[in-house]
Amino acid sequence: MGYFYTQRWTWIHMKIAIYGRVIRPDTAPYIRQLLDLLQVRQHEILLCQSYLPELAEYGLDNVAHQVLPDAYGISNQADFLISMGGDGTILDAATIVRDSGVPILGINIGRLGFLSTIGKERLDTAIDALERGTFVADRRTLLHLDTNPGPLFGEVSFALNEFTILKKDSSSMITVHVYINGEFMSSYWADGLIVATPTGSTGYSLSCGGPIVFPTANNLVITPVAPHNLNIRPIVVPDDAVISFEVEGRSTEYLLTLDSRQVAVQSGTQVAVRKESFGVSLIRLDDMNFLTTLRNKLNLGVDTRNRA
Repeated sequence: MGYFYTQRWTWIHMKIAIYGRVIRPDTAPYIRQLLDLLQVRQHEILLCQSYLPELAEYGLDNVAHQVLPDAYGISNQADFLISMGGDGTILDAATIVRDSGVPILGINIGRLGFLSTIGKERLDTAIDALERGTFVADRRTLLHLDTNPGPLFGEVSFALNEFTILKKDSSSMITVHVYINGEFMSSYWADGLIVATPTGSTGYSLSCGGPIVFPTANNLVITPVAPHNLNIRPIVVPDDAVISFEVEGRSTEYLLTLDSRQVAVQSGTQVAVRKESFGVSLIRLDDMNFLTTLRNKLNLGVDTRNRA
């Protein structure tokens, strides 16, 4: 699904879904600019229902050709979803498009914007790219969570960035026994454990000392959170592995998270993660790539000697 045209200014009718979280006074003008731009170019605007209260507060809710019935009504109704926000909004957007194949274009009106790579000042350029087909849609791996009892996260038991096991209480750590395809790998005495996708390798896992992995790599990263052991290191495993866990600790509960969503579970819950059967596509402009983002957002290679 999508449009791929090369002649400039050959506008076509597109169905554009728009999703966001909170609208602030300083970001409202950019959302208005986007809506005006789509109206002038006669594209169909679809608004996610959960976004309407925020839009209504700024008088921006009356431009929709269609309101999606709920946050998960995008399948087969839109050609693209534009995410207005930061990286957290992109993570939400992944749960909206699910397995529909609808590509996500992230406009950064948040903070870092590592996943939402297109700056708010490039709205015209972004819409041009959609119309002309001069963009790249990067396919991103998702993680699927299996639990017994479960499913604990309903119909969205997947994550774009990471799955984590975390202690629930602030005092004592937990012990996480990890198995790869049923074979014991190691036991981690720590505050928790992260399993990150290549996309998520630059998120929570990175802040805990994990490696940066290219988004196209067929790997997953297992990274401990504050391990109480001097010889524990993050490890990279192939993404066709099934990673299962047994958790012990003084507390009877611990936390499981999928990106920004979390649930408390009882000790004894069976937990495993694997690669999801589908992925999501994140749109980037032709003049942007992963290495550019690393340099611009994470200051990769920044050294005062390079300025000489």
